[in-house]
Amino acid sequence: MSDDDHLTSTYANADDLSAAARDHLWMHFTRLSAYANAPVPMIVRGEGPYVFDANGKRYLDGLAGLFVVQAGHGRHELADAAAKQASELAYFPLWSYAHPKAVELADRLADLTPGDLNRVFFTTGGSEAVESAWKLARSYFKRVGKPTKYKAISRDIAYHGTSMGALSITGLPSIKADFEPLVPSTVRVPNTNLYRAPRGTAGSDGTDAQAFGLWAADRIAEAIEFEGPDTVAAVFLEPVQNSGGCFPPPPGYFQRVREICDTYDVLLVSDEVICAFGRIGEYFGATRYGYQPDIITCAKGMTSGYVPLGAMIASDRLAEPFLHEQNWFAHGVTFGGHPVASAVALANLDIFAREDLTGHVRNNEGVFRTYLERLLDLPIVGDVRGDGYFYGIELVKDKATKETFDDDESERLLRGFLSKALFDAGLYCRADDRGDPVIQLAPPLICDETHFAEIERILRAVLTEAWSHV
Repeated sequence: MSDDDHLTSTYANADDLSAAARDHLWMHFTRLSAYANAPVPMIVRGEGPYVFDANGKRYLDGLAGLFVVQAGHGRHELADAAAKQASELAYFPLWSYAHPKAVELADRLADLTPGDLNRVFFTTGGSEAVESAWKLARSYFKRVGKPTKYKAISRDIAYHGTSMGALSITGLPSIKADFEPLVPSTVRVPNTNLYRAPRGTAGSDGTDAQAFGLWAADRIAEAIEFEGPDTVAAVFLEPVQNSGGCFPPPPGYFQRVREICDTYDVLLVSDEVICAFGRIGEYFGATRYGYQPDIITCAKGMTSGYVPLGAMIASDRLAEPFLHEQNWFAHGVTFGGHPVASAVALANLDIFAREDLTGHVRNNEGVFRTYLERLLDLPIVGDVRGDGYFYGIELVKDKATKETFDDDESERLLRGFLSKALFDAGLYCRADDRGDPVIQLAPPLICDETHFAEIERILRAVLTEAWSHV
């Protein structure tokens, strides 16, 4: 099938489809003015780690769509699982009823999660999962006689979603301003960006990751004390923070956070919307970094993006008050645990098990890192950081001083040049300045050294040219 065949019969060619998109499609997080006089990029199909546009050009999907397509594009067995389930039971809600695929998936997820995280509340995506977690934290504490515990703590620059509660927890002022006032009672603490660690927090030379991690964790205790321990319900943390450019946890960080949460009876929510399902080499990031959360939120890679699905997975302790008398969790989502989505998720997990995708990531992450670290010889590359198949490359004006770009320079560099240049060169990834300017990479988990070499080759060429634009 040619790529023209993937255009709908309504449109004669790619230009007509692009014009319709420009006139009618409201794209997410997009400056619509950017396409006033330019065609909308039109991706029509995918195969393995590649996607193809309406003109037949191939791109390496260096972001797995949006940290989603773990098993790669074009997996017929996932499409077949969806079709089979839709023909048997296309839809039924989980509101006081159940259906087999949701039950089977919940059972399987409970086996994969660490500790006693055995209660699975399905949603349709990550924002809903985070929203559900905050609502559960508030509802739980009301039922155990601590109704004043309702506040949420999260980290600077961290993204946790776009619904009003999840956006309130998010630590990105630039995407919150238009929607103020948001839900009150959220508090921010420092993130774990070792490259930008405040002076004195990471040893005398700024490289003591363990000291920095303990310092950052202790800021959570400080915030709880400042707000009042009887008012704080939960701490929301990603295993590897996405926004800002992939901040891994320093050694001992999560262990100290767990101690702090236990001391103050605060719930630890591991927001794994990106990190779960193999992105960092385990089914869940909490397993990789050896900590026990009270709640895990997940989505994206659960179905490899073939159908929307998310989940909040809670501990037995949090579920216990809702098992008695007339108590209930007064919350629900129409399409949460959709039969088709659940069937696809189960088929996706079958692929994970059969092909050992988590093991593949662990076995190859060092190779991926090595290719990316070769870019440190470029004057514009200040730092390469991340774990698994999840990396950020921070761009700087001066490597010696770590001087970053101001807002105007970042605008010209990222939006004026890098984003388009990388795409034109055949690499789809993210050039982001929610924090200091970074390039983010999170390819499908099926990628190997040939793809890492392709990524490094394209990045080297484009970043070398970018330096002339500084």
